[in-house]
Amino acid sequence: MLTIFSRLARRYIGITGIFLIAASLAAASAQAGNSWLDKGTHLLKTVTGKSQQSGITVEEIGAGLKDALRVGSEQVVSRLGRVNGFNTDSAVHIPLPKQLDTVKSALTKIGMSGPLQDLELKLNRAAEVATPKAKELFRQAITDMKIDDVKAIYEGPQDAATQYFRTSMSPSLEQEMRPIVKKSLAEVGAVQAYNNVMKRYRSIPFVPEVKADLTQYVVDKGMNGIFYYMAQEEAAIRQNPAKRTTELLRRVFGAK
Repeated sequence: MLTIFSRLARRYIGITGIFLIAASLAAASAQAGNSWLDKGTHLLKTVTGKSQQSGITVEEIGAGLKDALRVGSEQVVSRLGRVNGFNTDSAVHIPLPKQLDTVKSALTKIGMSGPLQDLELKLNRAAEVATPKAKELFRQAITDMKIDDVKAIYEGPQDAATQYFRTSMSPSLEQEMRPIVKKSLAEVGAVQAYNNVMKRYRSIPFVPEVKADLTQYVVDKGMNGIFYYMAQEEAAIRQNPAKRTTELLRRVFGAK
């Protein structure tokens, strides 16, 4: 009798275990399918920091993220697109191209390196003049964001939005900046300064030939500076409450 009872008990426990496992798998599957919505309702908190659900929608999350990135990108353009925006900022200052190291070394030896300093200043000036073109391109990239982009950015690393901008903006930004940089290099005297430098360099016997594409160089460095500070702004938006200037932004980013 005891043996029969034991067998029945084990069978009951086995069936119960199967049901429990099935229920757990179903719950896990449902949770995985709604992970984005779960993050929007469970992880997003109110401004007071209480653990209650905010009731925020995916659309609000997208709108909040876009608002934050719009403000951040405008601050980046404003910061770099002014006099000394590049030149006096050690993080994004544009040095002379590596191709000119040989020229710099040769001219320094004969006390004629002054024009190189002038050229370096003018390269930074050209980038500062071209940077405002990025403002409208940031706006367009933000407008074009799909819900999947918003999800990837919100759930991604600290620079997920910046990576999105690099991918979506780089070709257009380069195209927009190139003619402005080229024109600016001429207007600020960089082309003339470069020609003067090379003339002095070539007057030295037996020096190797050196060429540098100043326009492409300034465009590349300018874009790197823009995206560098966009990443800084993005991280601040995610981490620094002072950057969350609206109720919606605080609700969206408060749980990160």
